[in-house]
Parts: sequence; structure tokens; C-alpha cells
Amino acid sequence: MEQDEALRQALRLAVDPPGGVSIEALRELARDDDATEWDIATTAKHLGVNPHTLRYYERIGLVHVARDAAGHRRYDAPAVRRLVFLTRMRTSGMSISDLRHYIDLVDADQDTVSERMDMLLEHRDTLRSQIAQLQLALATTEYKIATYQEVHQL
Repeated sequence: MEQDEALRQALRLAVDPPGGVSIEALRELARDDDATEWDIATTAKHLGVNPHTLRYYERIGLVHVARDAAGHRRYDAPAVRRLVFLTRMRTSGMSISDLRHYIDLVDADQDTVSERMDMLLEHRDTLRSQIAQLQLALATTEYKIATYQEVHQL
């Protein structure tokens, strides 16, 4: 029975890990202060990416960034919100070509909403499958750790 309890605990930790995603974490990413513009360093730090990534996204047309009088990039709230989406989608495995297609649809007009929705639904299904596989891998790891801890305590 102890093995069953260890399996249950491992599964709980895998499904609801400590420090999981919170609404506060999502709010922090979705910048809603429309009055302030950020430089590239501040934006990169906020998003947890390298400034080269931001330059690349701009160069390939995923985001348009205003420049100040000195030619420095100034990221307004809509640009940051778009970059939040882009960086989260890249983290989740969406390809650059799919992101380019999605952004082309966004920039086109409202008539593309159903196609965008289809893309996101497909991506969500892929993510759910990956998460399930990762949760199983995490549960396996947690179980093995618990087994070693039990042996070590004997």
C-alpha cells in the first residue's frame, strides 16, 4: 500500500506542482500601462528574452516598433502585448512560420478570426497532449525520488 500512496503523491505533484501558473503571473505579462514606452533592455527583461530575439521578431515582421528621435526602439503597450503572445507561443513550440502566418492573419482584418481560431485550437490540442506527457514524466520522476528517499531513510 505504501507504493500506491507514493504513486498518488507523485501524481498530485505532477498535476498540481508547487508554484504553478497564477493569474498574477499572467497579469504581470499583459502590460496594461498604455502611457509608458519601454526601451529594448526593459522589454527584453520583462519578457525574459534576449534583445537579439526582439530585434529578430521586428526584422521578420512579427512586430512593428516605433523609434525615438535618436533612433532607439520604443516599445509601447500594444507591441509588448504582441511580444508576450509571440514569446509564449515560441516557448510552447509554435514555429516561426506558423507565427508569421498567424500575425499576417491578425494584421489582415477581422475576416480571418475563424482561421486564427482554428490555428489556436490546433495548437491548444498539441499543448494539452505535450502537457499530459510531461505530467506523466514528472510523476515518474517524483515517484522515483520518493522511492530513493524511502530507501535512503531505512
